[in-house]
Amino acid sequence: MAAPGDGGGAGSGSGSGSGLQRLAAAGDLRSVLLTSVLNLERLELDLFRGQHHWVPATRRLFGGQIVGQALVAAARAVSRELQAHSLHCYFVRAGDPKVPVLYEVERTRTGKSFSVRSVKAIQHGKPIFICQASFQLAQQSPVQHQFTMPNVPPPEELLTQEELIEKFLQNPNLAERYRKHLNKIQAEDVPIDIKPVNPPDIFCTEPQEPKQFFWVRARGYIGETDMKVHCCVAAYISDYAFLGTALLPHRQYNVKFMVSLDHSMWFHAPFRSDHWMLYECESPWAGGCRGLVHGRLWRRDGVLAVTCTQEGVIRVEENPNQSKL
Repeated sequence: MAAPGDGGGAGSGSGSGSGLQRLAAAGDLRSVLLTSVLNLERLELDLFRGQHHWVPATRRLFGGQIVGQALVAAARAVSRELQAHSLHCYFVRAGDPKVPVLYEVERTRTGKSFSVRSVKAIQHGKPIFICQASFQLAQQSPVQHQFTMPNVPPPEELLTQEELIEKFLQNPNLAERYRKHLNKIQAEDVPIDIKPVNPPDIFCTEPQEPKQFFWVRARGYIGETDMKVHCCVAAYISDYAFLGTALLPHRQYNVKFMVSLDHSMWFHAPFRSDHWMLYECESPWAGGCRGLVHGRLWRRDGVLAVTCTQEGVIRVEENPNQSKL
């Protein structure tokens, strides 16, 4: 079985060896998402421990890290020929960035075509996250269709998130509170390359359509390996800036509290998570202190690779300062 951090071991359900081990042997493993973030330590047959890499300014664990690590744990409990096709998760408690996370896997069902693994993430003796991941043997079908990929500028024509922040920081009239906020973002060690296609004016409070596009990829080299590896990385990437899409029509408010409630993903076609993919995010609804977002990850050749859905809690307050600078 090839998944990030798979050290093998007796009874692990391994196939012909770990994709991580092969990459390491080739000397090409450079992505911190594999060497650190998604590299789980096996404690028992179906019990793993994960460490933390990047912690957001909220001082809560990054949801994408928990989703990605849980999928790693689930993937290490299935045979190599099975591939991830969906996962459904609930965030039940805030994660503590000061202690590791334990991932307990239950082999819920192993069928001929589909197998299900349930994962519980535990801190301080209590579950903080629960997930069910389903895996499938490759099957051919004449029933195939997909949406058409949006027409957007290619990543080579766009600035990175870091370059956009640097551009804002060069404004001599930038208010100090915005400068501090941007410096804090700039200092974060996020292991993802991001190029916003339609970056919002961060100082504008005018409502905008609840839709945004990013070109995204893992930082560093991952290479050709078991698709489960790339699915785990995509799970990490999928949660970054996702829920914020629901706030674009409501920019006159300050966010008091925003946290993910649940997260679902469906994996449609093979992809490379260390190659640029277009992340199309939109929010069809918000209300009741909740926001719903949909996401689609497109390969550069127009193939729909992944679909995501998330709902989260969003609590806001009136913005007393309408100044743009």
